[in-house]
Parts: sequence; C-alpha cells; structure tokens
Amino acid sequence: MPDGQAPNTDDEPPSPSTDGTPTELPTDGTPTDPTKQTAPHPAAPESATTPSEPGTATAPEPATPEPGPARDSEPAAPEPATTPSEPTAPQLSKPAPPDQGPAQSAEPGSAASGAAAPEPRTATAPEPVPVKTEDRPRVDTAKPRPAASSGRTGGDPAKEPPKNPGGGLLMGRPFGVPVYVAPSWFLVAALITWVFGDQLDRVLPELGGARYLVSLFFAVAFYASVLVHELAHTVAALRFKLPVRRIQLQFFGGVSEIEKESETPGREFVLAFVGPLLSLVLAGVFYVAMRAVEPDTVPGVLLAGLMISNLIVAVFNLLPGLPLDGGRMLRAVVWKITGRPMSGTVAAAWVGRALAISVLVGLPVLNQSGALGGDAQDLGGMDTVTDALLAAILAAIIWTGAGNSLRMARLREHLPELRARALTRRAVPVETDTPLSEALRRANAAGARALVVVDTDGDPLAVVREAAIVGVPEHRRPWVTVSGLAQDITEGMRVPADLAGEELLDRLRATPATEYLVVEPSGEIYGVLSAADVERAFVKAMARPT
Repeated sequence: MPDGQAPNTDDEPPSPSTDGTPTELPTDGTPTDPTKQTAPHPAAPESATTPSEPGTATAPEPATPEPGPARDSEPAAPEPATTPSEPTAPQLSKPAPPDQGPAQSAEPGSAASGAAAPEPRTATAPEPVPVKTEDRPRVDTAKPRPAASSGRTGGDPAKEPPKNPGGGLLMGRPFGVPVYVAPSWFLVAALITWVFGDQLDRVLPELGGARYLVSLFFAVAFYASVLVHELAHTVAALRFKLPVRRIQLQFFGGVSEIEKESETPGREFVLAFVGPLLSLVLAGVFYVAMRAVEPDTVPGVLLAGLMISNLIVAVFNLLPGLPLDGGRMLRAVVWKITGRPMSGTVAAAWVGRALAISVLVGLPVLNQSGALGGDAQDLGGMDTVTDALLAAILAAIIWTGAGNSLRMARLREHLPELRARALTRRAVPVETDTPLSEALRRANAAGARALVVVDTDGDPLAVVREAAIVGVPEHRRPWVTVSGLAQDITEGMRVPADLAGEELLDRLRATPATEYLVVEPSGEIYGVLSAADVERAFVKAMARPT
C-alpha cells in the first residue's frame, strides 16, 4: 500500500468467521459478529462546537472554535432518533459559505448543519438517489474522475514499476518474450564443462588446459540449442494467440511458461510437438556440418557433441508422460478421444509418474550394463553413485512436474466457479469528508460491508480499505474522515461484474490491490470485491474433489 496513509493502515484485515464469510465492517476496532445487531454510533459528540481533543469534554467557547483533529472537515452533527420511511443515498457535505453558492442537501432526517445557512436551490443542489435496502447502491461511473480530486495521499499502484517476473538474469526479449537464465544454469554449465573437458582430454590430449574453454563453449552452445527448442514452443503459442509469460533456462533444460491452455486438442498437439521437432532438425544440421570437417579436430568434436545432445533432448522430450512434450502430445490424443481435457491430463500425468519410477530404476541399470553405449561398470564405484544421483534428480523432476500438471488441471476446471458478481460485497457510497463513525453507522444500517468514497455528483473516487478501518481506535473514528483511509480507484481497479474464472484472476494480477470496485456494463457501481474473498473462494474450490 502507498505510504502516507492514516496510522496503522497496513494491519492485516480481520479474519473471517467460522463459516468462511468475512465479517461486517468493524465499529470498535475488531471484527463484529454479523449475527448480532450493532448499535449505531453518533457521527459526532453531542456538543455545539468541536472539542480540541477527542474524548475530552470542553465547554463551548463564544469565539470561533479551534479546529479539531479531523483533517478535512468537522464531524457531522448527530442525527435524530427518527428515521425516514424510505432510506436514501447519503449526501453528506459541509455547508458552503454564502459566497460559494448554496449548500447541498443533507441526508433526509438529519439535523441542520447551521442556523444561518442559505436556503438551497433545487436547480443546483444534487437530488438524493433512493436506494432500497435489498439492492446494491447504483452510482453512474461512466464519467472518469481524476484521482487527485479526492484529496487523499498515497501512490497510484498502476503507476508503480512492474515487478521482475523472472527468476534469474534477463538475457533478451525475442518475439517480445523475456528470456531468463536461472542461477542453477551456472551450476550445470560448470558440470558440463568439467565432464566434457575430461572427454576432450582423451580425444584431443594436445589441448591441455584449453580443453575447458572448449568445454565451456560447448555448454553455452548446448543451451543455445535448448533456447531454440523453447522458442519453437513460444512461436507456436503466439501463433495460436496464447500469451507467454517468459522463457527460463535452468538446471535441466528450459521452460516456456504459457499462461493459457490451448483451445483444441489439435493445437495442443502441435504446440507440444514443435519443440522436439526443432531439436531433431538441429541434430540433423549438426550432423551435416560434422561430415564436412575432420573428425579428430575441435570443430568435429564440438559438432558431434551438439548433434548427440540435441538428439537426446528430442528423444527424451518425446517420452509420453507429463511434464514432457510427449506427455502433452498424449494428453492431446486422449482429449481428442474422450472430449475432456481433464481425462487427457490425468492419463498423461500417471504415465509421467510411471516414467519417473522407470528412470529412477532403469537409468543406473542401463549405464552399468553398457546398454547406453559405454563400457560395463562394476557396482559400487563412483560412476555408480553418479548415475544413481542423476537418475534420482531426473525422476524427481518428472514426478513433481506430473503432480503439478494434475493440480493445474484441477485449477482450470474449478476456475469458472470464481465469479466477480457472486463474490462482491455490498457497498455504501460516502463523501470524502464523512467521519468514519458515521460511514460505519450507515454501512451497518444498510447491511453493507464496504465503503466507496464518491464526490458530490456521486462518481466513485476511492475504496475505503478494510485493514485501515481496523487500525483506527473507536474513540478516534468520529475525528477521522473516510478519505484518509481510502485507496484511489485506478482504471485497473475497476472490475466488470461479469468477469469470471481465469479472466478475473488475470485482471486482479495485473493490478494488485486489497479491494476493487466492481461495476456494471452500464458503468454503475455493483459493489466492492475483496482480494481476501477471492482467495478464500479459490482455496475452497481447490479443496473440492474433481
């Protein structure tokens, strides 16, 4: 949250009730029980003048009273015990001086603000909008209002620089997609340099210490081939209008983070197949280039190593188990046959888990027997330990990736249950100079659990933060105006009421905030959406079985 707000505005919001429903707006600094009636608090102490210190009784002075602790205006006069037969939208404002025109109409049933106030003219005073207690407040928000007009402090979240989404060093943005190198890449690059350097010592012993420079070049060239593999997925995703968040090169290869799922099984198959296909093409290119040079030279050894490594990458990724490309191809086939993407995900994920167990057991056995092209090894040597460790790491990556694929599939299946209209809290509009105690009284009387700060025309300016309300002690609430506890409404904080599922989560991720203004397609206020409510609904949906 921006700095410069009222004290203790960054406290955690009140915890929800036992049934998962957030509590109503507090009036005493702590969440109240929604099943109990809350006595209304007076908007201001019953005194003719504003006291110099809150909570201290002082005699009225004949001279001009000293301003109280309220920042923007004096507290509103207490309302009489009688209530109007039909409630109306609050229109609370400070009486205007005679040279500034007539004062706006006060809330029906409230006491007069001053005896000498001029009589309002109906031609210029805004008319109160009737609001039924069973309906949400509707205020036209079609006309944009400048955030600076609300007089609140604090920054604009939409103007803050975006956070770095990458987990490493940014190398570039091909096709507009950022490419990051994770710190673990440097570890595997050092490992490749060491292993390939020992092999070069047997093939080209005349290189001496320079063999490690050649090995480092091979490590960089190999991961450049992996980047080409991932760029193939990225280009295909962009061709199908699927956003790609980033490409990351890490310990065991690379990852293209595609934010949305393919719409058809055919596109899913193509999207998965282009990566191994391009690795096979690279292997063929390196093979042709290798035939054009001498085999026992540095270029010949490098080209042979790149040809073999790309062939291994292609074959390994074609294995039919998630999270590998072959698993996504299997998922597309099952999706096409059954018509359900979830069935394809379940089948490919379990095949992936079986594949992980096969790698854990079979890879060391194949290496020991020499079936992978090497010499047969004795059990118990250092090579046996290295093979077992490598197999365990690969198996863990495949098993974890398969489990994550299942969780993501369950998430996508339950996402449509998250609807902004169903999760929105009812809100009460209040003007900027309304004391917090009076705003809470109106909200509790109307059964609302959110406050929207509006201007004199009823246009929304800000949303009062629930955490900021909790941070204000009860005895200070008559002296604190709602404008000091509100967050300016930016364009990203206006959420259409019809948003649901992944589109809703994308909208909230684009502009992080604690509360959002939910509006109808016509521009009217529908209510306030709390990020905490969305999170609770998300966790509840994920807990249900598929």
